[in-house]
Amino acid sequence: MKWLIVNADDFGASRGINRGIAATRRRGVLTSASLMVNRPAAEDAAALMREWPDLSVGLHLELEAGGEERLVGELDHQFSRFQELTGTPPTHLDSHHDVHRDPRMLKHVLAFARRYALPLRGYSEVRHLGKFYGQWGGETHPEQISVAGLTGLLDAEVEEGVTELCCHPGFVEECYPSRYAAERAMEVRTLCARGVRNALAERQIHLIGFRDLGTLVQGPREPPMPRSPRPRSRP
Repeated sequence: MKWLIVNADDFGASRGINRGIAATRRRGVLTSASLMVNRPAAEDAAALMREWPDLSVGLHLELEAGGEERLVGELDHQFSRFQELTGTPPTHLDSHHDVHRDPRMLKHVLAFARRYALPLRGYSEVRHLGKFYGQWGGETHPEQISVAGLTGLLDAEVEEGVTELCCHPGFVEECYPSRYAAERAMEVRTLCARGVRNALAERQIHLIGFRDLGTLVQGPREPPMPRSPRPRSRP
């Protein structure tokens, strides 16, 4: 069986990004999102969550390297803030710009994930697919986030088991400057396109959320052997 989690990063970063995630949830294939709890639009995101009780929402950690006590304290703070905003624990963990992979942070974030039995991006039985991204070398590449581009990823990258497709839908307003702006709206259009649902059905790929993992996979494991990723810019 092939299962696919479609997870939107940066939930709560701005109202425009929240609107894009909401549109992708209502009309598209989005099954999950990761919430940034320290951003101004986090409360707006939490309010939107109440419309979708079946949406999996995880914690999108924002961390900086520092002393061990400071890092552990920040993990606890963001986890508590998530529960304060949503009334529930997160369904999964990941981080902005994947900073949890930094060796100075990884052991602490792994321990945190194990403490709460939460899948951590890149360190669980869920395979992470981060190639659905429309900017390489500082230039926009819309073909990467088109329906055809996504269909190609489904063929090349989705294997037996559970795969997380990371995405960044949104509508970026002027008050939230970002190098990854027009591409977010392109992602919304693609993820809402009928052709994507048809492609999933044809390939017998089943959409699930992180909250569905209990009967499918187990929690954090040792890190996999790293691949050589294609260089890219991040939002």
